[in-house]
Amino acid sequence: MDPKLETKYIFITGGVVSSVGKGVTAAAIGLLLKERGFKIAVQKLDPYLNVDPGTMSPYQHGEVYVLDDGTETDLDLGHYERFIDISLNRLCNVTTGQVYSQVIEKERRGDFLGGTIQVIPHITNEIKRHIGLLAKRKDVDIVLVEVGGTVGDIESLPFLEALRQMRSDAGLNNSFYIHVTWLPHIGATGELKTKPTQHSVRELRSIGISPNMIIARSDYEISEEMREKIALFCDVDLRAVVPLVTTPIMYEVPLLLEEVDVADIILDHFGLQTRQKPNWRNWKGLVKKSKKDKPTVKVALVGKYIELRDAYMSVREAIRHAGLELGLEVEISWVHSATLEKKKSWQEVEEADGILVPGGFGVRGIEGKILAAKHARKNLVPYLGLCLGMQLMVVDFCREIFENDEVNSTEFDPSTDHPVIDLMPDQRDITDKGATMRLGLYPCEIQPNSKVAKAYAKKIVFERHRHRFEFNNAYREKLEKEGMAFSGISPDGLLVEIAELKDHPFMVGTQFHPEFLSRPTRPHPLFVAFLRAVGKRAEIL
Repeated sequence: MDPKLETKYIFITGGVVSSVGKGVTAAAIGLLLKERGFKIAVQKLDPYLNVDPGTMSPYQHGEVYVLDDGTETDLDLGHYERFIDISLNRLCNVTTGQVYSQVIEKERRGDFLGGTIQVIPHITNEIKRHIGLLAKRKDVDIVLVEVGGTVGDIESLPFLEALRQMRSDAGLNNSFYIHVTWLPHIGATGELKTKPTQHSVRELRSIGISPNMIIARSDYEISEEMREKIALFCDVDLRAVVPLVTTPIMYEVPLLLEEVDVADIILDHFGLQTRQKPNWRNWKGLVKKSKKDKPTVKVALVGKYIELRDAYMSVREAIRHAGLELGLEVEISWVHSATLEKKKSWQEVEEADGILVPGGFGVRGIEGKILAAKHARKNLVPYLGLCLGMQLMVVDFCREIFENDEVNSTEFDPSTDHPVIDLMPDQRDITDKGATMRLGLYPCEIQPNSKVAKAYAKKIVFERHRHRFEFNNAYREKLEKEGMAFSGISPDGLLVEIAELKDHPFMVGTQFHPEFLSRPTRPHPLFVAFLRAVGKRAEIL
């Protein structure tokens, strides 16, 4: 085994269009290197001025992914954790907002001794400092850094300049630059075009960065002739022009990159030897299961942001993981909760073998989610409620037993006479919205003889949270008598973490977000239990 290495850096940029797959590519490369015995850290540099995505609409940014330490991050960190199977922290997501805030804070303290604060060197030095914080950890050999957006974006320029400087700071042999581009297909001629990639690389080189590898994304096969053309015009070794054709199975990407020696090219550049032989048995098994014909079940996902399905990225993947574990193909019906209030989309809900209501904020579409919970309760349809989905499951149950449709959460009706969901006491005096919720990993005691006890097979579990409102304990005793079991409680006994209905095949709500801890080869037990109940209802399992 190698002695402690000089830290190696892999910088991943994107060109031509956004959403080209940099996050999945970075995650897959991280897995390739981890399989070879190297300790990996991953970081996302986001060019937006928000300090974090926590206050951004899902329509703007997709899902907000939450880490163990409570950091609200870009959804790409979900890809990193799922693929590489590591737990990330606050150092792993850096935004322009964070960088400028910290530089201005230093200036206000007088740290710069009266100097003029400029993008270069002060902003770029702060960006490099953030990258260096990861490198200083003893358990890191290689740091992967992905830059959000595309080359040419004004917002990205300080980050790209910092990455250019890193080549000198870290050393030429310790830095490796990967550029991920898109090859558009011209339907009229049936051709793939390399010109946008050439322009993108030219833009990158004008900044002072020459890529060591180009990963060419496409929906169509990329010919050897086209690879040669990219290598020639972009001044990259032919071996390092990597074709990556779109696959319907995201988890096949590491295997596709393995086939074209991506990890070996990177390690050769760093002068490193593989520490162990990669073991791809689990991943090949995962892809094989994905391609295999399986019986299909239908799950209605009743959400508020379904127009942008990335808003539910982790939920979708957790469902997929559990389906593969059980040998089920899960067909998700994306149902906008607001349409249920208008008596539309009910056919999709009524035909579903299971109903899942995920988290969200704001009053829009809330009554539709409550109606979905009511349908699941009345018709004994398996139901999984996540965060808000749990709270609205409680609201529906209370409206039934109190025979009062005014029962509500104070988030949506501050004057309700029955605030069964209420603002947490430590949230009452908070005015700032950013990073002030109950965030991150908390313990939960699983109560015996419950559905979730059977699913977890553990007495204590740790789950990630993101919410301000909680179940109101004033109603706990009443609801328990009426048939609701509180099967997950905080260790101090004060907070309800999981609720379930006793006389129902599977109606479970969690105050936390179990989707954030599901992994392709280790699906979350609550999603597995939910889909098992779905399969039984569909008479498949």
